[in-house]
Amino acid sequence: MACQAWLDSLLAAGNEIVVPEIIDYEIRRELMRSQKPKGLSRLDDFKANYTFLPIDTDTLLKAAEFWAEARWRGLPTAMPTALDIDVILAAQARMMQNEGEFVVIATLNKKHLSQFVPAEHWKDIHAL
Repeated sequence: MACQAWLDSLLAAGNEIVVPEIIDYEIRRELMRSQKPKGLSRLDDFKANYTFLPIDTDTLLKAAEFWAEARWRGLPTAMPTALDIDVILAAQARMMQNEGEFVVIATLNKKHLSQFVPAEHWKDIHAL
């Protein structure tokens, strides 16, 4: 699979792959809803092989700030009543940046995320 080869190349170059808790939630809920136990098992295996980033209160406070700022600018990332996973993901990345980490979010949704933190289509991210 192309994505796995891409991850392997980043790891071989000494990069760290971090799995944000909110992304595990987003994928897991759909695998559970659609009753895909093999997918859940693969997700558990994937998560076990990379750094896992839990959500904390400071992250959720930053996510709320991002959510409001996006709406003030007229650039919301989700419907007003939706659990806006993009801003939570961006907040997790910003918290890592605040700790001195170099962070780029690998995504298919660069438009929403890059207004808060560096984000690129995963195919455009190369080993650093």
